[in-house]
Amino acid sequence: MFSTINKYLSLVKFSHTIFAMPFALTGFFMATTIGGGSFSWRLFLLVVLCMVFARSAAMAFNRWLDVDIDRLNPRTAKREIPAGVISRGNAMVFIIMNVILFIGTTWFINPVCFYLSPVALLVVLGYSYTKRFTALCHLVLGVGLSLAPIGAFLAVTGHFALLPVLMSCLVLCWVSGFDIIYSLQDEDFDKSQQLNSIPAWLGLSGALRFSELLHVITAALVVTIGITGHFHWLYWIGAAVFVAMLVSQHLLVKPDDLSKVNIMFMTTNGIASVVFAVFAISDMLIYR
Repeated sequence: MFSTINKYLSLVKFSHTIFAMPFALTGFFMATTIGGGSFSWRLFLLVVLCMVFARSAAMAFNRWLDVDIDRLNPRTAKREIPAGVISRGNAMVFIIMNVILFIGTTWFINPVCFYLSPVALLVVLGYSYTKRFTALCHLVLGVGLSLAPIGAFLAVTGHFALLPVLMSCLVLCWVSGFDIIYSLQDEDFDKSQQLNSIPAWLGLSGALRFSELLHVITAALVVTIGITGHFHWLYWIGAAVFVAMLVSQHLLVKPDDLSKVNIMFMTTNGIASVVFAVFAISDMLIYR
């Protein structure tokens, strides 16, 4: 049983939850401290479950849809479905189960989240098709993860507000930027298979410049949120670390040296998201 669970956790790269989950929690506490919502452990658990179900469905669907592409790419050929560890049929059952669980969980949150759940699924599942027709697929991935803070805020308050929307824009630019860097590894493969990506379109140097632009916007949004939300010194410590991690990615990865891409992708961005969320949430809990 544990072996099977580990296979599915590996299928959906459960460890990568570290990218979006901290921002979902930031959106949740933003709602309970700034947005006028009330905290409850029940709602907190429902938000976490929504994140897990939606992300698991999206990641598994991406693996299911891309199985023929993954078989051809040496970097991805050992993934669970192309390697035969998990069958396509079982993967689809897993996807459907998580879609149903996600929609069902939103039912217990509020009507707004329930009615918007198909829209959220359309975005996070639809991303998997985008590499087939647009180089802007990285931005669609960013949109998918950017639903985390605004979705958590909606779960508590039932309405939109400026601050969580700005936080979602931050996530969009941050994720799109580091996904472009990660995809540098597949530039040649994408070109050979006529797949679309920023590196395949602009080349390694152009893709890095595009990523830098997105991360400059990200840093500007970090500052804008701090000022707009009247945050205190704890937030600004987290913000400084987050921006420093953004800068470090572009110091680590060069067009002629991609050896540190994996370190950048998991370690740098994982630390950035957790530290930023911890300090932002602490600031809200202490000073609101």
